[in-house]
Amino acid sequence: MTQSQQSHRKDEHVFLAEKYFKADANAGFDQIRLLHRALPETALADVDLTPPLPFGWRWPIYINAMTGGSPQTGKLNAQLGQLANALGVAIASGSQSVALHDPELSSTFTTLRQHNPDGFIFANIGAGHDVQATMKAVTMLQADALEVHLNAAQEVIMPEGDRDFLWQKNIQAIVAGVSVPVVVKEVGNGFIREDLQTLQQLGVRYVDVGGRGGTNFAIIENARRPQQDFGYMRDWGQTTAESLLEARGLPLAILATGGVRSPLDVVKAQRLGAQAVGISGLVLHHLIQTGYSATLAYFQKFLHQIRQLYALLGVTNWHALQTAPALLSTELEHYRRARNLPMI
Repeated sequence: MTQSQQSHRKDEHVFLAEKYFKADANAGFDQIRLLHRALPETALADVDLTPPLPFGWRWPIYINAMTGGSPQTGKLNAQLGQLANALGVAIASGSQSVALHDPELSSTFTTLRQHNPDGFIFANIGAGHDVQATMKAVTMLQADALEVHLNAAQEVIMPEGDRDFLWQKNIQAIVAGVSVPVVVKEVGNGFIREDLQTLQQLGVRYVDVGGRGGTNFAIIENARRPQQDFGYMRDWGQTTAESLLEARGLPLAILATGGVRSPLDVVKAQRLGAQAVGISGLVLHHLIQTGYSATLAYFQKFLHQIRQLYALLGVTNWHALQTAPALLSTELEHYRRARNLPMI
């Protein structure tokens, strides 16, 4: 079968995501300082990492949306499903839009469920789709929840991207009409408070802030343009740290993705209010560079180190972490004050 443009684009995205992967991300986590406790008065056995979400998750991290839609990315999804199953973490599919247009590609997504039969899986669809298409995506994966992604900047720069971003009615209809929890997520450009408040008014309860600093679709899509004339957009958007500050105090369950590179990044994101933290680029990088077994071992240690960091900070659960002593850099504190956002 001749590969479609959409399917080929999925392979390009994976190749370019790995090409531009940076071990040191610029998501703002270096601007958050958690203060050492010389007398933590904790024990590792007492640490409970269960996130305060009604999803039944054991761990505060999940493998966030990456890929699917081509034979090669289907193989990656099989490994990702196996990894989520072995770690006991939730996982999100990459955008399933391509499989809705070409049902022959659905197997490159359903392999997630085949290799993770009892795990928590998010379906994934763009905000431009209606409720009927969204339910097809959920049914395809027997999904436990749904991610509705917002990617206006990516679409603008994508040579063949959409040019219609009238999404609010769709989001409201999806939240009201879909039978599973709905997380609205940015794909790497973050949020400001005004848009989070709009989502709340539309009935959204869960938001993934998807901040700048990790996989950068402005760079990826610009690399696919003949003239590469959007290079100036590489720093477009709010970092993950800034986006978390924008979300503080709102009656929304906040998840955070974007530039997570270490267990300390996870704990810092949680200290700023993230109830769970998604990881994408780091997982993909390790799978490509080291293979499945080494990636599994790496993230098993990663999870254990989150527990160790909680104990080191003198906290035993997410709620206690919210009052752990922390400081913002001068730059990040200036951002908070300029935007009149709540203190940490």
